[in-house]
Amino acid sequence: MAARLSEDPATRVILIEAGGTPPPAELMPAACPVLQVNPETDWMFTADAGGCGLGLDGGRMMVPRGRMLGGSSGINYMAYVRGHPGDFDAWAEGGATGWSYDEVLPYFRKSEGLVASDDITIDAEAHGTEGPLGVAVRAPVVAGARAFVDAAVAAGIPEGDYNGRDRGGPAGLVSLLQTTTQAGKRASTYHAFLEGKPEIRPNLMVITHAQVTRIVLEGEPGALRATGVEYVDEDGATQVAGARNEVIVSAGAIASPQLLMVSGIGPREHLESLGVTCQVDAPDVGQHLKDHLQFGLFVPAPGLGVSMVSMGIAMGPDALRAPAGPLPADPADDVSLPPELEGLRAEAVRQVTEWATEGTGLASSSLYDASAWFSTGLGDPHTHDAQIGLFACGYNAPIWQGVLRVDPATYFADPETTLSPTAESLLVLANPVQPHSEGEILLASPDARVAPDIRMNYYGDPHDMAVMIAVVRRTLDIVDKLRETHGVGDVLVPPFLADKHGHTAGGELSDALIEDLARHYSFTVYHHTSTCRIGSVVDPQLRVLGVDGLRVADASVMPNVVSGNTNAAAIMIGEKAAEVIAREHGLSLEEFVGA
Repeated sequence: MAARLSEDPATRVILIEAGGTPPPAELMPAACPVLQVNPETDWMFTADAGGCGLGLDGGRMMVPRGRMLGGSSGINYMAYVRGHPGDFDAWAEGGATGWSYDEVLPYFRKSEGLVASDDITIDAEAHGTEGPLGVAVRAPVVAGARAFVDAAVAAGIPEGDYNGRDRGGPAGLVSLLQTTTQAGKRASTYHAFLEGKPEIRPNLMVITHAQVTRIVLEGEPGALRATGVEYVDEDGATQVAGARNEVIVSAGAIASPQLLMVSGIGPREHLESLGVTCQVDAPDVGQHLKDHLQFGLFVPAPGLGVSMVSMGIAMGPDALRAPAGPLPADPADDVSLPPELEGLRAEAVRQVTEWATEGTGLASSSLYDASAWFSTGLGDPHTHDAQIGLFACGYNAPIWQGVLRVDPATYFADPETTLSPTAESLLVLANPVQPHSEGEILLASPDARVAPDIRMNYYGDPHDMAVMIAVVRRTLDIVDKLRETHGVGDVLVPPFLADKHGHTAGGELSDALIEDLARHYSFTVYHHTSTCRIGSVVDPQLRVLGVDGLRVADASVMPNVVSGNTNAAAIMIGEKAAEVIAREHGLSLEEFVGA
């Protein structure tokens, strides 16, 4: 939005970001797990998982949130998924005037710079090809992703464009994933919209390493106006940035409600319990938190899965260094490498150079490369309630422990073999996408610099477990097809749960076992939404109710989570908000696409 609004040279925009410019590793799609456990690029939040997380470290769920220009689009797995057209029509029918599918489609198209590919089917009328946001299919397609699509088709899910105008009815669609990449590099919102000429516009000031701690409100209750923000700069000093027209909060579904609440906008009783003076009693701020959960079925898949040693080579010599890899920790010691390690180092240099210059190779993707959507028959008829994704790698022990928060020694009978550097496996991800359970964001402190109290309440509504079981069953159908065509192994079940439920290798998974697996090992897809939703916190123009000159524009305003990955819809919200603001204030943008 900062880039769009500053297209008018007569307006002045200040963009305040708590993190910095993305590091070089952010450009490499394969590096996303590293970015999610780095406090320089991630807020490192964790949450009370509610009805799951029994097998996770400390019972806490990770809540990855990007801490850099571009936010979470700089640490996500880059799936470009808009959601079902019915999702947006349901928003409009629920009171979000102007947010129906036909009304938001032009904003999706405005951003998108889709690169054609012979590997996917495209509904050309639904896509944009001239926008700044790179969208592409990874090249070359890995064997596991193509096999997954073929197996889903064999299991009854047709292949098609999941971002098209027709999502295929209850049977759904399967496809290789469209991703926010350009020439094999991550296309975060920073790279797409801000980097280069926009960020050096004289009317745009970008302040990094500065955390906003309070919205400045003036006036009396009933006649309040936002006149600026307080922030703590890189040196620890408190500064104030004034706003002549308005303050726009785009901190995401976790931090946006937190910032409203520490500023006095939120549930009165909760704010006053922490000593925050309530300026606007807004009970829904921080409430109705939605997210997607996934449970990964781990399948040994020689010939289909990508080994971690292959990934390390593709990412370059630094990814192969000690203590986890065979190369010395100090590159200066490479001069005395034995021939076999020198050959490994040289191949790693060749592959990372290929990625850097041509945008191809394993490093050009997160390996989250294909997905299917469909209806289980248990959900709302206007949309799909299920997604199955394919991750073409089984990861290694450090990633299981550090990113997934799971102890491999508990999950696998033989973790050293199962997660060896040369092992080839698949993670097939069962992912309900229309959850009924709602969590909440509460303040842990009146200080915005203290992480909020995030309560997810996963599986709080029994409906969600019923859907998860149904999605896992459909996932097993696809795994069966992969076994028929490619000889993949049996789904691995943690020994302690197999013993508890009398499960033997290759046997059918009972509903009770699936539920136990889900309660232990379901994991966030970090699609948090709806904590400042349209209708109860903001109006359809995204203006905060009860305060003039204050708007929220991010995934927190979604009335409900979309049936798929949320990055594309969040970008659409930014595009639409920029036009709404420009029209309201008489600004000139390079292009208006809305009615």
